[in-house]
Amino acid sequence: KMPPSLPATINIREPRWDQSTFQGRAKHFFMVTDPRNLLLSGATLEEARRVVEDYRAGTVPPGLTEDQLWRAKYIYDSAFHPDTGEKMLLVGRMSAQVPMNMTITGCMLTFYRTTPAVLFWQWVNQSFNAIVNYTNRSGDAPITPSQLGTAYVSATTGAVVTALGLKSLTKHLPAIIGRYVPFAAVAAANCINIPLMRQRELKLGIPVTDENGNRLGESTAAAQKAIFQVVVSRIGMAAPAMAIPPVIMNMLEKRAFLKRYPYLNAPLQVGLVGFCLVFATPLCCALFPQKSSMAVSSLEPEVQDQIRKKDPWLETVYFNKGL
Repeated sequence: KMPPSLPATINIREPRWDQSTFQGRAKHFFMVTDPRNLLLSGATLEEARRVVEDYRAGTVPPGLTEDQLWRAKYIYDSAFHPDTGEKMLLVGRMSAQVPMNMTITGCMLTFYRTTPAVLFWQWVNQSFNAIVNYTNRSGDAPITPSQLGTAYVSATTGAVVTALGLKSLTKHLPAIIGRYVPFAAVAAANCINIPLMRQRELKLGIPVTDENGNRLGESTAAAQKAIFQVVVSRIGMAAPAMAIPPVIMNMLEKRAFLKRYPYLNAPLQVGLVGFCLVFATPLCCALFPQKSSMAVSSLEPEVQDQIRKKDPWLETVYFNKGL
């Protein structure tokens, strides 16, 4: 006997869990940032895209269960941009955050003593961040290669200058303070990198919609709020991974074990960072709803006028904040 056909009324444009609660957002982002999604084949991704697009168009494949539908939706979301629908760069996807960040951050925390090492790992980190920020930008407006290049160079320079400046300031301070230089540099760089990589949104605005997803216009005020939320999330994401391992490593380095096996320093550091990131990444992504909102009265006057003409009673607009 065939199972009953799935109704075509499940709203898979929204996450499976209630996004008005932190718990619901955390469940959603544990799925989105799951590193196992990176191992999925191109055929699996295309199959998930087909299921999602068919279902949105009102076609329900026979035998499709609700769990299979949500699984397809999360596979689709992990690989395709929510605004443009294009397949995202592999290392820019949120599912690459944990493996990439644990490697880069672990190395930044291990090799922080020499200037060339600081320069190299800050450059690697900002290059990775630039790819992530471009891949997970909000809106569907294209960004030109010259804008991309300028943003990348500015952000990388900012991070390196911050790291080297802080490194010279901490020379005469206890060793544990020096271990926190990479975190301070990363926090400062996020404040530079994200707005620069998404400068087009700040100039031209991002799409704002009503509750049903109908596009009402583009708002720079919404872009500012979106980018601020992403900066806070990213700094929060880096904090546990860059604050907890230095304390543990500082204690371990005073013991005989690491003196006897110094080659275990980097793997241990990377492992500790990875453990922190598995939890910090989804939990900090969940600090703010992906589909963020703001009052119409907080938008620019011209956008308010545009919206009032379409819907005089509308009080709240929604936008994709990006990641």
